Amino acid sequence: MDAPRYDDLRALLVNCSLTPDADRSHTGRLLDVVDHLMTGAGVQVDRLHAVEHEIAPGVQPDMRGQGWERDAWPDLWPRVAAADILVIGTPLWLGEESSVCRRVVERLYAMSGELNEAGQSIFYGKVGGAVITGNEDGVKHTSMSLLFALQHLGLMIPPQADVGWLGMIGPGPSYGDPQEGETPVGFDHAFTRRNATIMSWNLMHTAAMLRRAGGLPTYGNDRDALQQGELFGYADPDPVRTQE
Repeated sequence: MDAPRYDDLRALLVNCSLTPDADRSHTGRLLDVVDHLMTGAGVQVDRLHAVEHEIAPGVQPDMRGQGWERDAWPDLWPRVAAADILVIGTPLWLGEESSVCRRVVERLYAMSGELNEAGQSIFYGKVGGAVITGNEDGVKHTSMSLLFALQHLGLMIPPQADVGWLGMIGPGPSYGDPQEGETPVGFDHAFTRRNATIMSWNLMHTAAMLRRAGGLPTYGNDRDALQQGELFGYADPDPVRTQE
């Protein structure tokens, strides 16, 4: 079977590890798999290790006007804006995404008031996925939280757009850690390999379909038109029937 090529697509993989050194991040090792699959299909992949940047907390596009002396987000945003595919990777801590991940989601939310040239959310036309690693329960819960946030902002979520890996509960080796004389931890895990493959290709397929279609039709979601009073077929419920 000939593999499709997606040379006109761009992806941004955001690693929300708490580890300052990107080379030591276990979440980064699983994102490497996604990177390899997408790069092999011709996608231009950008990698962002979020904790390396002073991303201020808040839900405004530039928090320097909100009392913070420094905020890296305005400089990072063009990399998000340029991407057709956005993948958020996070470790699990106490069953939830990392604090860095939550901050990235909040700053993505800060841009939700921006519109594209068609008057839609600036995130329309992009697709999103989630990568989760850890040694405790929470993969599906955290994927659910992240993918909901991304679709709420306007990204499209393809089928099976998440992948995770869990080690033994409690302290121990994490994804990608070396094992003497053996394959690094998690690399031979069939379920994770399968889901990483499905997610990566579905993200690429969906992004390519959106690009070919010119994005989603604007009928019903043109926020400029909605602001001007266009109802796109909406009608208030019959008050008499509602009372019944």
